[in-house]
Amino acid sequence: MKTKKYIPYMFIAPAALLFSVFMLYPIIYSLVLSFQTSVGGEMVFNGIDNYKRLFSDQIFKTALKNTFIILIIQVPIMISLALILATSLNSALLKFKALFRVSFFLPAVTSLVAYAIIFSIMLMNDGVVNQVITGLGFDRIPWLSDPFWAKASLIIAMTWRWVGYNMVIYLAAMQNITNDLYEAASIDGAGKVRQFFSITVPQLKPVILFTMILSTIGTLQLFDEPFVLTKGGPSDATLTLGMYLYQTGFRFFDFGYASTIAYVIVILIAIVSYLQFKVTGDGK
Repeated sequence: MKTKKYIPYMFIAPAALLFSVFMLYPIIYSLVLSFQTSVGGEMVFNGIDNYKRLFSDQIFKTALKNTFIILIIQVPIMISLALILATSLNSALLKFKALFRVSFFLPAVTSLVAYAIIFSIMLMNDGVVNQVITGLGFDRIPWLSDPFWAKASLIIAMTWRWVGYNMVIYLAAMQNITNDLYEAASIDGAGKVRQFFSITVPQLKPVILFTMILSTIGTLQLFDEPFVLTKGGPSDATLTLGMYLYQTGFRFFDFGYASTIAYVIVILIAIVSYLQFKVTGDGK
């Protein structure tokens, strides 16, 4: 009988072991590495020198600025478009809802690398986008060779991929909003726009906060799109924290400093997420 109480632990032991080996150990070891540097091929303790180095690292500051520019512009645009699409597809007047829902969600299941490559081809100097633009009588846009337009390209690509994903989340949440609220608002003379801002948005507040935090975490870790689409250029205009971490660790093999950057990203995620909770009034 005594052995029965250990049976549940036997079932969770494989998962706990895998988690410890592939998640817990790397997290702890990277924290240790963030206080070390390589000397003669060996890692030696250097205190908080790696963290001090961040304050004088201009490339890190550039990557930090680029990441926050993309975050501040792309996330609100994506959230707003997802809300509008979800509201439109939730309308009782719309036909072929399933077709539209699947169509908008399809980009979310597309491979990150595959869609970034497609966008890089489309946005080339003689790509299909510029061919359409010149066909309309306008000048070509240097999508990938100009600092401003390179950032715009990233934002457009990311928005295309993730709008549908967030739209589905909002659409599912809208199914739980009772129609009685909209009927009462209609009787009181509220139009569709007023109903959207006075009923839909407040009812979706927890879900919006959830998607904002997920989007923030994803943007602060952004790597695939700038790596494939722009290579971090031109002139580091699209270099993100994720790309700089990769370059530091796997191009220059400075694993100690790369671990420091990784933990700074974790701290930034925690701070920004906490601020989002406080701003929305859900923080304690």
